[in-house]
Amino acid sequence: MSHFKQKTVFITGGSRGIGHAIGLRLASEGANIAIAAKTIEPHPKLPGTIYTAAEDMDKAGGKGLALQVDIRDEEAVQAAVDKTVEEFGGIDILINNASAISLTNTLDTSMKRYDLMNDVNVRGTFMTSQKCIPHLKKSENAHILNLSPPLNFDAKWFSPHVAYTMAKYGMSLCVLGMSEELKRDGIAVNALWPKTTIATAAVKNLLGGDMLVDKSRTPDIVADAAYHILMRDSKECTGNYFIDEEILLEAGETDMDKYSVVPGAELMSDFFI
Repeated sequence: MSHFKQKTVFITGGSRGIGHAIGLRLASEGANIAIAAKTIEPHPKLPGTIYTAAEDMDKAGGKGLALQVDIRDEEAVQAAVDKTVEEFGGIDILINNASAISLTNTLDTSMKRYDLMNDVNVRGTFMTSQKCIPHLKKSENAHILNLSPPLNFDAKWFSPHVAYTMAKYGMSLCVLGMSEELKRDGIAVNALWPKTTIATAAVKNLLGGDMLVDKSRTPDIVADAAYHILMRDSKECTGNYFIDEEILLEAGETDMDKYSVVPGAELMSDFFI
């Protein structure tokens, strides 16, 4: 029997990209996947809506639940958590994946953009965790996994885009604090970050177009790494800042080339690595 059969996973920003890939990986093991994201109408430049994502989870072998949520809205987050528990009976895993990005220096970062990054990345992660914790406490192997980088206070990670780094590190600080706070409840809190750029809509549209996509890996590598982390005993595995490739090498996976968009291509390292 699969480790994830009938387990319930709440994923923010799960309609596309890395969140969607993690959902599919766990759905293929029979998990229930709550897709908490904003997109209900197809976007001209971005694939997927919460409804297509939920269908994808069903097709993969799990059960999908489409939840329209702006994770800046406390009532909407609470309602989505309540609906998930009503539908599936609890929550075992929370994936804090939703994120806003702007790789701009201080003068070029509008306060609207600054607020968006902090509201989604830091406040959204904190608030979604807060709403899920009462349910996670009832799970026998509860995990919170934040898609955020290892904490490294070298100025070079801040100076090109201080607002974005602060917002992403806010997610990583949630790992630092909550892992210790929730230890006695047996809830694991970890971070996962890719070693290379990942071929998502954000990489293509915001960062470097097709050229960067060709030097990237697919979201499957992050999904497979998440799978191995979430398999672990939540009482033994908490407060870590995992890198996708390292997790897979540890798990005995030797073929990393299968994750490359262009097999054999020279890969671009991700920020913060």
